[in-house]
Amino acid sequence: MATVRLLTPEVVEGWSDLVHCPSQRLLDRVVRRYAETKDSGSFLLKNLKDTERMQLLMTLAFNPEPLVLQSFPSDEGWPFAKYLGACGRMVAVNYVGEELWSFYNAPWEKRVDLARQLMDIAEQLTNNDFDFALYLLDVSFDNFAVGPRDGKVIVVDAENVLVADKRLIKQNKPENYDVWYESRFEECDREACLSFSKDSLCSRVTVDHNYYAVCQNLLSRYATWRGTTGGLLHDPPAHIAKDGQLEALLDECTKPKKRYGRFQASKELREYLTQLAAASSSATAR
Repeated sequence: MATVRLLTPEVVEGWSDLVHCPSQRLLDRVVRRYAETKDSGSFLLKNLKDTERMQLLMTLAFNPEPLVLQSFPSDEGWPFAKYLGACGRMVAVNYVGEELWSFYNAPWEKRVDLARQLMDIAEQLTNNDFDFALYLLDVSFDNFAVGPRDGKVIVVDAENVLVADKRLIKQNKPENYDVWYESRFEECDREACLSFSKDSLCSRVTVDHNYYAVCQNLLSRYATWRGTTGGLLHDPPAHIAKDGQLEALLDECTKPKKRYGRFQASKELREYLTQLAAASSSATAR
């Protein structure tokens, strides 16, 4: 092990969701930002002690969450809790606030703001300047929290995050790499279930998974949690319900009727929620 310079994709591929389809660029980022070493900042494995290398590999295989939080830190604007440290399988992060479920029956204006933030998170993790797509494979009300002071929504469970390197996909051009990938809606009798193909997430440049996950499991009438059916945007005010636009966008985002409908619906839903939030803010200011 002491002679190995780099952590390479062929060694760790498939060990966990984080490295289901790793690129060298991702692994260099993981090693360089690995905090449990005095030589943090180098992407060379040979600069780590034997015990540090072993700990890194064990973490990558059995509990990749600390590595997600370190590689995509909140300090740089990623929507994750701040990593403080780890001991074995236990991860210490900063206290963000109450879980999202606590806001299920919050005033409509608050729920609209939280829904807008959730859609923004889905967009940021899907499309960003780094060309890493971070797909949330486990999306439920318990996996998000809301800051008590700033009201900011944060992902607090990052154990099941698949990272795809879009630059590598464009470079390798696997079959159908440039065909937009649509997640398939499936009726589900369980809480927070999602339908997805990890291999498709790894081989397509344009993917709607995060929009689908947020719409189905958190926002729409299909969302089921703790015996309650109906998402965060349940029971809208009469004038919004009568207009029908919100329900139509949520339905198309969750269970699209048109080809590529979810891509367009998620874009329009983000814009619509932004308008509703702005209208609420101006009404409050008056």
